[in-house]
Amino acid sequence: MSTSRNHLSAWLTILLASTTPAQRTIPDQGPSYTRDVRPILSKNCFACHGPDPGARKAKLRLDRPGEVQTTKMLARITHHDPDEIMPPTSSGKTLSSAQVAILRRWIAAGAPYQKHWSFVPPKRPSLPPTSSNTQHPIDRFVRTRLASQSLTPAPRADRLTLVRRVFLDLIGLPPTPGEADAFANDSSPNAYEKVIDRLLASPHYGERWARRWLDLARYADSNGYEKDRNRSIWPYRDWVIRALNADMPYDQFTIEQIAGDMLNEPTPDQLIATGFHRNTMLNEEGGIDPLEYRYHAMTDRVATTGTVFLGLTTGCAQCHTHKFDPITHTEYFQLMAFLNNADEPDFLIPAAANQGARQSRVARANQLLSKLGDRWPDRGESQQIKFAQWLADLRRKAAPWRPLRPRKVTTNLPLLTVEGDSVVFCSGDTTKHDTYKLEFDKRDQKVAALRLEALPDSRLPAGGPGMTYYEGRKGDFFLSEFKLRANGRPLKIASASESYARNRFGSNPVSAALATDGDLQTGWSIADAVSKRHVAVFVLANPIPADTPFELEMHFGRHFGSSLGKFRISATDQARGGHALALGQPTEQLLTRSDDQLSEVDRETLRRAFLLNSPELKKAAEEIRGLRAPLQQTLTLIFRERPAHHPRPTHRHHRGEFLQPREVVVPGVPEALHSYPANAPRDRLGFARWLVSRDNPLAARVLVNRHWATLFGRGLVQTIDDFGAQGAPPTHPELLDWLAVEFMDEGWSMKKLHRLLVTSETYKQSSNIDPERLAQDPSNRLLARAARPRLEAEILRDSFLKAAGVLSARMFGPPVRPPQPQGVTEVSFGKPRWNPSTGENRVRRSIYTFAKRTAPFALFQTFDAPSGEACVAQRDVSNTALQALSLLNDPMMIEIAQALGKNLAAFARDRDDDSKSAARHALRRVLTRHPSPNEVSALTEFLARQRRRFAADPTSARRVINAADAATDNVEWAAWTSVARALFSLDEAVTRN
Repeated sequence: MSTSRNHLSAWLTILLASTTPAQRTIPDQGPSYTRDVRPILSKNCFACHGPDPGARKAKLRLDRPGEVQTTKMLARITHHDPDEIMPPTSSGKTLSSAQVAILRRWIAAGAPYQKHWSFVPPKRPSLPPTSSNTQHPIDRFVRTRLASQSLTPAPRADRLTLVRRVFLDLIGLPPTPGEADAFANDSSPNAYEKVIDRLLASPHYGERWARRWLDLARYADSNGYEKDRNRSIWPYRDWVIRALNADMPYDQFTIEQIAGDMLNEPTPDQLIATGFHRNTMLNEEGGIDPLEYRYHAMTDRVATTGTVFLGLTTGCAQCHTHKFDPITHTEYFQLMAFLNNADEPDFLIPAAANQGARQSRVARANQLLSKLGDRWPDRGESQQIKFAQWLADLRRKAAPWRPLRPRKVTTNLPLLTVEGDSVVFCSGDTTKHDTYKLEFDKRDQKVAALRLEALPDSRLPAGGPGMTYYEGRKGDFFLSEFKLRANGRPLKIASASESYARNRFGSNPVSAALATDGDLQTGWSIADAVSKRHVAVFVLANPIPADTPFELEMHFGRHFGSSLGKFRISATDQARGGHALALGQPTEQLLTRSDDQLSEVDRETLRRAFLLNSPELKKAAEEIRGLRAPLQQTLTLIFRERPAHHPRPTHRHHRGEFLQPREVVVPGVPEALHSYPANAPRDRLGFARWLVSRDNPLAARVLVNRHWATLFGRGLVQTIDDFGAQGAPPTHPELLDWLAVEFMDEGWSMKKLHRLLVTSETYKQSSNIDPERLAQDPSNRLLARAARPRLEAEILRDSFLKAAGVLSARMFGPPVRPPQPQGVTEVSFGKPRWNPSTGENRVRRSIYTFAKRTAPFALFQTFDAPSGEACVAQRDVSNTALQALSLLNDPMMIEIAQALGKNLAAFARDRDDDSKSAARHALRRVLTRHPSPNEVSALTEFLARQRRRFAADPTSARRVINAADAATDNVEWAAWTSVARALFSLDEAVTRN
């Protein structure tokens, strides 16, 4: 290798240079660069001689046009010396003789290059010639390709197989025997189309296809990572279902999820839609840096955007320029810049019905409050005496407070905005240790004490007043230091008090006084008392003179994201203001007035405050407070674009490392893709529109291919998540382009796309395997037969629930918990128990099942459903012994079998114990098709054995059906339950034929 490597660089430098226009013209002869040559170079050469300059060797780049020294290139790829041959033996890659022949022919044809096929905008190709029985556009493409390989399509599937297939594909549920027979007996020429239209209009359509989208959106109902606490984002799941049922155009569907908050006067639904990129995991460990894990969330968002909308592995460019596709390291972070300027608040969804209920509750509270004094436990003057004592005591503690409006506010990172009435609101990012600095001008009176009001706000997590956003402490804060300076010198605080204090972490005390001790590990927090106003008062050892400006510095820390979200600073010139009261601003102001300054309304306000805080009326006061409290609203997670004057900068991170930020980058798109419109704003909304522009060569192709793969078993591009150089070329490129253009021309309608796909004869083919077709095309790339995919985990469960007759049709709402084996969730942090839902919630569709990332639902995980930790464009399909065991023994599957067994026993009893009739009925409920006589005989023989078994052992029968008492019907029910368990375990029951 030594001497040959010395002259290798010189040879490789001249290997590729610019070509003349004549050389770029692709001759009729020779292999296709896109189809034949590029895959060879991409697999074997681009890692060392591709787009990434950091990995490129010998300054040679083979992924773009150049002048090839054909003799030397052929010499190196055909060399027998292991030190000379390319690819080098150390790479573990070897060119086959067929690949060498392709390269030889390519070189002989002038070594022409072509732009990668997926980066060329699709154009509608002409339809291939038709025949008398091939009118559907899809069939014309497919059958032309089959004919070129001397293959013929499989015959059409029988009607019962076809109706089960299209039911499962379009709504994720099998037909009932009655629904199947109605189609089988319908002789009208449009019988099949009528079934399709009914399925597309079904509300179950959205539930079926939303599950596919949620795989991409990495949806889950918990945060992930170590603690993996629950999160409320199910309104996003419901939004997806509703959008798909309404056939929202895919371009609008995309724009609302990427940037719905930036649309003109966005609706609540458009805000909910931005939950797409709030599905990223959230680390709640106390010792982490929240900015680091926000960065990890951003890298996930870039990778997900690339997979979902571009079909490209953009994440590969996080650490370096992409080794295979034309996406540079800088362009990766330019993509991130589009998404990086959003804040991530909670959103309380307004409910129109809540307004009337709220008014009614407040009216009831006011009615009770007006009569509260009448509920005093004893008669006489005790109430008035205690009221006078209460008023006198509070007057000694109260002080006149004047809000101070800071002239300047600064922080280490969060954005502080001074709003009306001197309120300061915090937004943006928080760190492990935030510092707020407020500067105040001179005043016309001295400052003897300062009051800090921590104020609730619906814009904050859990309503505030804190910025803490993780589930364990939402809305809390931790004020670790409260410092004052004037004339460059620190001011001593003599005492401090607070209206409420609680520490969520153990028994260590928290108080406002501990925020003045110089220790960042101690301070004041309010723990679970969120969505309320809290007050702390700090009394100065020496008042600040009236003509002296001063500075306030507040530190927040100890646990990440513990800053105050909304607050106000007020001052008093009276030293008696050293007490923090929690009666509310209006009442506290009244305490500073003398009796002759109070009106009757004022006195009544004070009297009611007394009654609400009297121990004698505690229970009645709690009822009134409960009625006054805001109604519980549904919370979800959304995006909100940051203020224009406070953008978040995006840096290029060297080697993709959070701790290695380099230069600031501006939003931009990869040069190799379609250009960004010159007049479009470079923001998230502009980016969303760029993604679904008709100029984008990828968006429609990627969507069409993904849905094709769902319905036909594999994509026209097999690598569903990779349309780049390492991805597989399309098996039917003209068909893919025709479908992409048709999809856009038809208004980006997914329902129209599905109707087009399932009405083709290609879709209607039988899945029976012909030996000749199998030999010529074992993986069915050419579509000479229908696929036989295993049912997705959720469809499998839902199908059995429907067969058993117990599936709930209820839609939407919080997630539910069907039964599963004990101990599945107890392995997670905190050992949370899985308490199965009861009633209707126990048998709802699987899309509503609670999804915990660190402990996925057992049956779904067994059957290859994703955990929600990452974007999944194509599920793995495995075949394991555990799947068979789960079908037989999973507690949920046993319950479903019991339900079906009970129905079958009743069916047989209603027909005078006609076992054969009931057996046929059982097979049809599970498999849809008519069983053969042999199958009916086998099932009735099995039933007879089970009857004998349970008749001989009634205890065993009770155990099978979970019956507490012995009964005559137990034997029949248990026997038919065994039949149901056997049917659920059939290969045909878990397969879509």
